[in-house]
Amino acid sequence: MGREMSSQVDESSNQKLHRAKIHITGMTCTTCAATIEKGLAATAGVEKVAVSFASEKASVEYDSSKVDLATIAKAVSELGYQVATRKAIFPVSGMTCASCVARVEKALTGVSGVISAQVNLASEKATVQYVEGTDVAALQRAVEEAGYHLGAETATLEDVTTASQREIRGLRDRFIFAFILALTIMGLSLAPDSAWKPYLLWALATPVQFWTGWRFYKGALGALRHKAADMNTLIAVGTSAAYFYSMVAVIAPGLFTAAGVEPGLYFDTSSMIIALILLGRFLESRARGQTSEAIKKLIGLKPKTAVVIRDGKETEISVEDVQVGDLVLVRPGEQIPVDGIIHQGYSSIDESMITGESIPVEKKRGDMVIGATVNKTGSFQFEATRVGKDTTLARIIRLVEEAQGSKAPIQRLADVIASYFVPTVIGIAIVTFLVWFFFGPPPTLTYALLNFVAVLIIACP
Repeated sequence: MGREMSSQVDESSNQKLHRAKIHITGMTCTTCAATIEKGLAATAGVEKVAVSFASEKASVEYDSSKVDLATIAKAVSELGYQVATRKAIFPVSGMTCASCVARVEKALTGVSGVISAQVNLASEKATVQYVEGTDVAALQRAVEEAGYHLGAETATLEDVTTASQREIRGLRDRFIFAFILALTIMGLSLAPDSAWKPYLLWALATPVQFWTGWRFYKGALGALRHKAADMNTLIAVGTSAAYFYSMVAVIAPGLFTAAGVEPGLYFDTSSMIIALILLGRFLESRARGQTSEAIKKLIGLKPKTAVVIRDGKETEISVEDVQVGDLVLVRPGEQIPVDGIIHQGYSSIDESMITGESIPVEKKRGDMVIGATVNKTGSFQFEATRVGKDTTLARIIRLVEEAQGSKAPIQRLADVIASYFVPTVIGIAIVTFLVWFFFGPPPTLTYALLNFVAVLIIACP
């Protein structure tokens, strides 16, 4: 995600009560969101939490005297998911020796949400890794209290290559691998029987089951540690039952023939199920990435710097440092950094990114200008009236994010149903096994296993 997408941690009327919007990775269904909500709600100091699977974000309200963002991130990790972190580089001024470096590092690591901080005296740069949602202004205040100055954040490679893009590529590669092997297994299953055929099918199915399908085992184990079950549990149990049943049929076919049952191989079933579910996950992740493109494009419209006039001098500063009341200079061809009212001069401004109107609008003294729009002809000075999260562009971005993260009534109902679906299916499969084992025809164990596997596989999403 771009730097501008990080949600700020806001103080409420209670100085110890903070709100943060955290990006969480690893969720695969709405049950995951419900699991995270339940786990965070049980964390001491967390007052309110709402998790959106669609936007992959958690809105958390917490008491900073009892818990911080780093602890909340650890709680999410213990649930089997990950909180997205961000690494940024800040310029630091005022350092003169190695002891200055130690003091700046200590000040940064003391801020809630900071995971690590490394300061380089030669380059006068601080590389800080922190939980998304950490207030960058708090970092600057901490460094200033230590006697130094922390400048505006600069982009890093991690900001360009987002976690979601890496996840999409990983899902795509694993799907292609699993699908090719699954098709091969299905083709070989139709070939004439031979002594080596079962072993070849077993060898081909194993990497599909335990490499491409490892994400399902990892998710299922994470849910199991917290006495829960999700779609990963269903997929892992269903495909594992088919895989291990087939493995036993390869290693010890006599167990089946002795009972008068011909051993069946279901390697094609387990492999194709994993491949198709990976395809679904890939398409879902790509769709989520496409829905966030609108926000990324909006963020890309935001200018990085502004020229302000202070004490009669023109100074170029980061747009985040512009304050309400500052006099800002805009030259022809430049973007307007923040919202404001023209104080001196006149020009025509391209406001198509806001209004859709392609014809530039004439502006003169007293007229309102909007941040991120483009100045066409003349130069002018304007007084900043809305900066930071209060600008028109920031509010548009916030509205789009809120729209993506909101839940329709039918989605809330689906969340409730999903939380009961997996335990119900596993319960039905167990009951099916017991009924066939105690009341079914001989060989009871074979028929019980077959029907147990059938119920789980049919229920796989």
